[in-house]
Amino acid sequence: MRLAAQRRELILAAVREHGVVRLADLVDRLGVTAVTVRRDVTALADRGLVARVHGGITVPRHGEQPRPAPVAHVLVGMVAPSAEYYWPAVIQGAQAAVAAAGGRLALRASRYDAAEDRRQVAALLDRGVQALLVAPSTGGQAGLDLMRRLGGLSVPVVLIERVPPPELPTIGLDAAVTDHALGAGLAVRHLAALGHRAVGLVVSRPSPHHDAIRAGWRSAVASLDLSPDVPALDVPTYGSAQWAAVCDDVLDRCARSGVRALLVHADREAIGLVDRARDRGLDVPGELAVVSYDDEVAAASDPPLTAVRPRKHRLGALAAQLALARVADPLDRPVHRVSLWPSLVVRESCGAGSRRTPQ
Repeated sequence: MRLAAQRRELILAAVREHGVVRLADLVDRLGVTAVTVRRDVTALADRGLVARVHGGITVPRHGEQPRPAPVAHVLVGMVAPSAEYYWPAVIQGAQAAVAAAGGRLALRASRYDAAEDRRQVAALLDRGVQALLVAPSTGGQAGLDLMRRLGGLSVPVVLIERVPPPELPTIGLDAAVTDHALGAGLAVRHLAALGHRAVGLVVSRPSPHHDAIRAGWRSAVASLDLSPDVPALDVPTYGSAQWAAVCDDVLDRCARSGVRALLVHADREAIGLVDRARDRGLDVPGELAVVSYDDEVAAASDPPLTAVRPRKHRLGALAAQLALARVADPLDRPVHRVSLWPSLVVRESCGAGSRRTPQ
């Protein structure tokens, strides 16, 4: 293995010969990792011997400090797990941020499957994208392999609504996420402020946010010393064959335990549950207060649903901005993991405007 001084002399020789050298070419030429090349380049740039440009280095002009490369005309690829429900606002936010920087977003829709995610990433790389926004499937061995693959790519990758799993704690990928645990806590605290001492939970089983919402609910219930003897149920997607029976089970459990407040993820499940409660003669919010999580169509419910609202458009824009910043400064920029707080939109379904106090 060459010593650092030898590698750096070879890097300087290549720059002097060619004027501009790509980092990827240096990795191949020197037979070392990209991390080693970045470390050597940083050392040379700090001494003013090279100037960093997008994806490579060049000879610095006399008296000038190297500047980040412009990001105009950058092609940014995006792999979203769906183009429906939660994701359109995220996609629109990313598209707006890339367009504002003079670039273009290329979208590929996957289907919550690691193999499909990987195929779509490969297709975008073949298109020549200079950065990637990805909401990958992270479960199981396939998810781990996909995350390793993303961590080894030569283009910047920003995760959206995902972070590397605990098994891969040192993968240096930027990420923009929503603090869904905090969002669940907002809902529980709002219901507690209305006088409820027991708040149940209904969570859509297939949701990738399932664990965070459950953890946030559990933490808020414990910190507020609310009753732990409440239904906390995972349910199938709204409209499934078992849906009516599941709703009846939820409402039966609430009746048996005296629970008159529920946090329900997501909007479709919350609307379906409210409809079923009405069919059974229950008044919402008079006899059952409901807060939904997602706020996609909550305002159109009857009654309109109080809802936790992830800032989806802002999330997409932030992810794109992280990617563009990484394109402009591929070497010295530290890993960014940014978490956005959701907000609570109060409407009629929790009885916040009522004078009646829950028992």
